[in-house]
Amino acid sequence: MTTVVVVRKAGQVAIAADTLVTFGDTRLGNRFEGNSKIFKLDSAAGPTYVGMSGTVAHFPVLRKAMQSMPRDMLLLGSKDEIFDTFTKLHGFLKENFFLQTKEEDNDPYESSQFSVVIANPTGIYGLYSYREVFEFKEFWGIGSGRSFALGAMHAVYARAKTAREIAEAGLAAGCEFDRNSAAPAEVHTIKLKGAK
Repeated sequence: MTTVVVVRKAGQVAIAADTLVTFGDTRLGNRFEGNSKIFKLDSAAGPTYVGMSGTVAHFPVLRKAMQSMPRDMLLLGSKDEIFDTFTKLHGFLKENFFLQTKEEDNDPYESSQFSVVIANPTGIYGLYSYREVFEFKEFWGIGSGRSFALGAMHAVYARAKTAREIAEAGLAAGCEFDRNSAAPAEVHTIKLKGAK
């Protein structure tokens, strides 16, 4: 899987991810291919970074689908906007990319089959397979290394000065202890709207 984190602190947001891809027992590290789990969008909310976890097949599909959306339809500046955008995107993914939406027989809704974190000038967000959206006040993580990352970010949050520093601590822990995460890390930062 992966380790992807988002952090908000001191007028800044950060998003970071490891660069390892796994296929069963096989590891494909950054040395062999430039694996990026984060992509950038020019959304109505401003520069937006999207990081995701899930099957490798989701990465090019979601990136292509979202980059093809007109900027004025790519609304990612609040929980409701993200929900609306991904609800529209769900139908597009089914029709154009043949997304399989079933996970369990008793699913309450069709699944999008991936988890996403978003960082932009309006804040940090998480979106899960049934299009549940969360807005985080401090930090969050997704992927198989998230537990390690969350612990590390919790430990350094109060004393760290920047969002980047906290994200790097989370990624370092994920890469150290999760067998499906590895350095180098990819880190991006953005100034929060209204920050001085």
